[in-house]
Amino acid sequence: MRRPCAAALLFVATTTVAVGAPAGEKIQDNSFLIEEAYNQEDGVIQHIQMFQWDRNGHSWVYSFTDEWPTPHQKHQLSFTVPVYEYRGTGTSFGDVMLNYRYQAVLTERLAFAPRLSLVLNTGRWQSSYGKGAPGLQLSLPVSAELSELLSAHLNLGATWTPNAVGAPEVRRSTLDSSFGASVVFQVSGTFNPLVELFGARLEGVQPDGSIESTRVMFVNPGVRFAINRPSGLQIVPGVAYTIGVGPSSGTRAILLYLSFEHPLPWLKKRL
Repeated sequence: MRRPCAAALLFVATTTVAVGAPAGEKIQDNSFLIEEAYNQEDGVIQHIQMFQWDRNGHSWVYSFTDEWPTPHQKHQLSFTVPVYEYRGTGTSFGDVMLNYRYQAVLTERLAFAPRLSLVLNTGRWQSSYGKGAPGLQLSLPVSAELSELLSAHLNLGATWTPNAVGAPEVRRSTLDSSFGASVVFQVSGTFNPLVELFGARLEGVQPDGSIESTRVMFVNPGVRFAINRPSGLQIVPGVAYTIGVGPSSGTRAILLYLSFEHPLPWLKKRL
């Protein structure tokens, strides 16, 4: 796997914050690479796992995200822990993210939930597992119900790292930007084919102090389905095939997704 593509897959895994809907309703979950703008419902928490394996370089990215309403849907806290591997450099944690999302708009047809995240420098910059310094990330996801059978989701995002490391005594500010969109087909309340487009411009500090800019773009067709249990537990497995286009031509990856969403009885009683 080429390093720019591996970095892009890591960026996707650590910037996508999943959301969900209560069991029995239509799936409102991650579009895998794209945020959907629905916070967790009151008293309902979600545990999300994503695994992406690059077929060309036999490298992979895994991320775990836990989401909590605090305690109502208006405000949501979450964290994301990535683990990934580049061929030849071993396996390591990446930069952990602490996320806050505000449900600014939530109507029957439209949702908007801006997110602000603190990026912790827990990854080893020496092996390109992180930038070596804390950063801030802003994401602006919008979701629209176009019809009973079709929904669309748009994302714009940026990550600012003021002291990214290029060498032990070399630090510079970097600014990553991203955009994306997905279309989800509501074949039924529990089965959704979907297709996504994700692009990003990533900056990295070089040992000589220069800034290297890399552009990436992926198309990601896939499917997801829901298993609703009488207890209120909703299990959402999904699978997608990531295809690099434009500057990422030649990249191919398999993406697996799994979330568990359930109410907390003790929290529900207090609401």
